[in-house]
Amino acid sequence: MQWTDEAIVLSVKPHGETAAVIELWTRTHGRHLGLVHGGRSRRLRPILQPGNHVDATWKARLSDQLGHVTIEMRRAFAAETLDDAAALAALSTLTTLTHLLPERDPHPNLYEITLFVLGFLNDATVWPALLVRWELALLEELGFGLDLSQCAATGSNDQLIYVSPRTGRAVSASAGEPYRDKLLPLPAFLTKHRSGHVTEDDIRLGFALTGHFLETRVLLPRGQSLPQPRSRLLAHLPQ
Repeated sequence: MQWTDEAIVLSVKPHGETAAVIELWTRTHGRHLGLVHGGRSRRLRPILQPGNHVDATWKARLSDQLGHVTIEMRRAFAAETLDDAAALAALSTLTTLTHLLPERDPHPNLYEITLFVLGFLNDATVWPALLVRWELALLEELGFGLDLSQCAATGSNDQLIYVSPRTGRAVSASAGEPYRDKLLPLPAFLTKHRSGHVTEDDIRLGFALTGHFLETRVLLPRGQSLPQPRSRLLAHLPQ
């Protein structure tokens, strides 16, 4: 069995003296493990870095085997973030959270969004908001998407400033006022009526929102917690 696909490198582990086992997230074949002969060589080590965009050919006798992988670079996103601790933490957050997707299950829409976000990691004025939206998209792909289109109580789509931590649905200012201490803030840039500049407070509120649902809906039921790279990322955001 053999296929060729473009992919994002998610993780790399040494295997023996010269090889490496890599995990790839491919556009059309989902997450796959593969053995790269010479993966620890001077030529391949810069390519086999988490976050890099590559072309990969996977071969195995049977579809459920580990398989052997040959790989070529498309774009070295990992190298582009080396001098920016916040961007590097963002890249690590992306590659770590992607492990939540089922193995060998393609998610082409999220894959495209991920490449788009990776392409902006060199612009600190843009990528934080994009990463919040990426986490919303990940929740959607995992079956836990939020409904931020209208108020859960009134059906209105005006003045949506809260989210119910229980249902993941937006709540308007008037309907949520009596319960404001129990609701999560909804930053304006995540609503349909978004306009104006995205502030640093907006970004923090956005990450708090997605973090709540990633933790309560996805990670805690699996006995996991939010990944360390994400904590480092939040620490690098302006206070």
